[in-house]
Amino acid sequence: MLPSRKANDAHKYQPVSSSEHETQDHQVQRHHSIEDPAALDLDRHLESFKKKNRKRTTFIVMGAIGFFLFLYWAIAGSSQRLSPSCDSVDLGFRCQPHISQFWGQYSPYFSILSEIPTGVPDQCQITFAQILSRHGARDPTSSKTTKYAQLVDRIHSNATAYGAGYSFIKDYDYDLGADQLSIFGQQQMINSGIKYYERYQALAKDITPFVRSSGQDRVVESARNWTQGFHDARIKDKRSKSEKDDYPYPILVISEDTGSNNTLDHGLCNEFESGFDSTIGDSAQATWVSIFTPSITDRLNENLPGANITNAETINMMDLCPFNTVADLHGFISPFCALFTEDEWHAYDYYQSLGKYYSYSWGNPLGATQGVGFTNELIARLTNTPVDDHTSTNSTLDDSRQTFPIGGKTVLYADFSHDNDMTGIFSAMGLYNETAPLLNTTVESVESTNGYSAAWTVPFAARAYFEKMSCVGTSEEFVRIVVNDRVLPLKTCGGDYLGRCTLSNFVDSLSFAREGGDWGKCFV
Repeated sequence: MLPSRKANDAHKYQPVSSSEHETQDHQVQRHHSIEDPAALDLDRHLESFKKKNRKRTTFIVMGAIGFFLFLYWAIAGSSQRLSPSCDSVDLGFRCQPHISQFWGQYSPYFSILSEIPTGVPDQCQITFAQILSRHGARDPTSSKTTKYAQLVDRIHSNATAYGAGYSFIKDYDYDLGADQLSIFGQQQMINSGIKYYERYQALAKDITPFVRSSGQDRVVESARNWTQGFHDARIKDKRSKSEKDDYPYPILVISEDTGSNNTLDHGLCNEFESGFDSTIGDSAQATWVSIFTPSITDRLNENLPGANITNAETINMMDLCPFNTVADLHGFISPFCALFTEDEWHAYDYYQSLGKYYSYSWGNPLGATQGVGFTNELIARLTNTPVDDHTSTNSTLDDSRQTFPIGGKTVLYADFSHDNDMTGIFSAMGLYNETAPLLNTTVESVESTNGYSAAWTVPFAARAYFEKMSCVGTSEEFVRIVVNDRVLPLKTCGGDYLGRCTLSNFVDSLSFAREGGDWGKCFV
């Protein structure tokens, strides 16, 4: 830490006043005017001694300053090396972005540069803010953690050698859990709550958001972590008039049990869940795996002879990079990540994007329909009208002002869900409708897909902000959508250069959702 100003002031040398110097010099001159020449020699000797002493004092002081600066820099540099964090409130994950932003939905949230300004436009004020968030970084799912553990065990048992850069695997103990938030993931959500508060401070300082969460443990815990961050930021805000004892905030948890109506978790549409449509995403990914993994698989087997890794297991080996990274307290990049090139990570990211697009977006005939229920709830909140939906909404909850408040002072909302569900919701709203069907035989960059990729849309701790604003000189409010800090252009409703649509045009553009999507095809 830098020393305090008081500590510095207490150790400053106080110079002798100029009047004291002048009096002493005058007395010396008058004394030597009446003494013999020997005294003049002594005077010259004393003057020489004082000059040398001043130089020595200056040298000592400068040396001391240099030493303390060196000590401070050494301590500061050491502390950064020993305990940095790859994550931050404002920018999200920033370590090795050339690879960490290409892990698909396993990328930790990172702030995306927006071509449209993200600030509140001049002469406008936010009147409504809804966040739809994915849970924070987690352990692998139960089925995948079993596969990863078996792969590592087989490498340990069968590999006869470890190539250059692979020796760490020999001593690697697979200790990842299943399904639960990591500590890093918890901090992501705390950071998200802080950022939401700071972004909507004008409203948030006096209004507590209405919070809902889908029922899985990691989602509920993410909601709690988010509220903690929000509340901590509000407590530190001296302008806030909120009571300090209103925490913890209530969270409405919506069940994910089979057959439950839940707009934050798909599960009701039979054809989508278990029919032909449920296989489309896997098929698209399988084609791409057969193209981009063979050369990687060969290299892995050359460096791990005897392991007999398959193309499918090459994907598992790549998965170990992000999962071990987010299992670290600070998000330090895992050694597994260095086993693959930057181009290979781009191919991996595209593999994950294919899975999302063809399983839950417009690449699947029923993908967008899974997001219709939430879209109609958003319309109700934006327009202060009852929910009009016959798909996945829970009418018991949505018909009650206690469990689905609209209007009045309830203008801040926070909903917590999963990556798959967010993908369907974005599709139901037509947010990435300029993305052409993804090719599964070659990599397409995020520029060529018009901003669509799994990493850009649904990373760990992803967040979408749905804003309503009023502006001077306009008779109607505007709507704007920001996904991971990128303002979307909203061309489907005639978005202006600031990414805004009028409220009525935005609602009109959601005819797919208002008409129920293709819900009738769910039960053929």
